[in-house]
Amino acid sequence: VQLQASGGGLVQAGGSLRLSCAASGRTFSTYVMGWFRQAPGKEREFVATISKSGGTTYYVDSVKGRFTISRDNAKNTVYLQMNNLKPEDTAVYYCAADSGAGYYSMHGREYEYWGQGTLVTVSS
Repeated sequence: VQLQASGGGLVQAGGSLRLSCAASGRTFSTYVMGWFRQAPGKEREFVATISKSGGTTYYVDSVKGRFTISRDNAKNTVYLQMNNLKPEDTAVYYCAADSGAGYYSMHGREYEYWGQGTLVTVSS
């Protein structure tokens, strides 16, 4: 599967952005999807994951209550709605796909496919 992330940009603190990740192929619903991010000078970190049906989600503590992951299997797209953005959310955001049997995954090593990344910059 090929993944194309979009929706990044420059936003002021407190603002919102919605990231999208469009997947190619007909088997999108068989993949657990995740969002990860990498800030300058830092390691990549898990942000959010969603199960194949969309019924189960999980978030890193720092974004709980502010970010929402969702998916539309008919459109082969996963979204990350980001509200109340903070300067520490500044990073390149990556979507990823995992064909494993689990409901969701927080570990980057379990994801086989990655998008190219989209830059989110939050100014203070």
